[in-house]
Amino acid sequence: MKIKFSKYQGTGNDFVMLDNMTGCYDNLTIAQIQFLCDRKLGVGADGLIKLSTCEAYDFEVEYFNADGTQSFCGNGARCSVAFANSLGLIQNSETFFLAIDGEHKASINDGVVRLEMLPVKSFIKNNNDFVLDTGSPHYVHFSDEVKEDIVSYGKGIRYSDEFSEKGINVNIVSIIDRSIINVRTYERGVEDETLSCGTGVTACALVYILQNPELTKVDIETKGGKLIVEANPYSEENGFRNIWLSGPVKKVFDGSIDI
Repeated sequence: MKIKFSKYQGTGNDFVMLDNMTGCYDNLTIAQIQFLCDRKLGVGADGLIKLSTCEAYDFEVEYFNADGTQSFCGNGARCSVAFANSLGLIQNSETFFLAIDGEHKASINDGVVRLEMLPVKSFIKNNNDFVLDTGSPHYVHFSDEVKEDIVSYGKGIRYSDEFSEKGINVNIVSIIDRSIINVRTYERGVEDETLSCGTGVTACALVYILQNPELTKVDIETKGGKLIVEANPYSEENGFRNIWLSGPVKKVFDGSIDI
């Protein structure tokens, strides 16, 4: 089978994008997805995304981690919006699409995609750390020291007795300024540090807003670039609502490969 693809990246989080609007890739296997994401043998990416038709929506985002597992991916969803725009699926720079966690709105302007995340109703405080789900589960740890070996730290939590069954993404946050934080993320499914993680920076920003309720916007620095998270302050009745993730998206190249 010949696969025609586009490669996109959002702040260093990179994805193989497939136009599946005709259903031509419906039968793509997990093994084939793993091959396409393999950085030595295939195209190489943190994940693979299929854009498919979906009644009442502009399109559906089907996201696969590099190991073939499925979840929601914030940067992947943002890249999907840019890819959909290139395919002519978006009118007037705004879109409404379906992902594994539900409905999302987004807009694209001058290469920046602003994505509405789903409300986050609750969180768990684990000593001084936090666990919350922003479409994917995240563990958030604040540290004044930047941990260079985040992979070992992340694996220690991700494969602990508490989280090993379903897995969890692990984030280390350091505070740069009053409304600026730095985030590093170990991602399950990739099983390594990624240059950025959309659901991860969202989780970290929400925890930071929880600790600083006067803030409604947080700038986040990652290895792959800068992102912005906006949200209403947390309330026991509604949790976090009106959550938006914004940042740049770039097309890397188009290609084809036989599998």
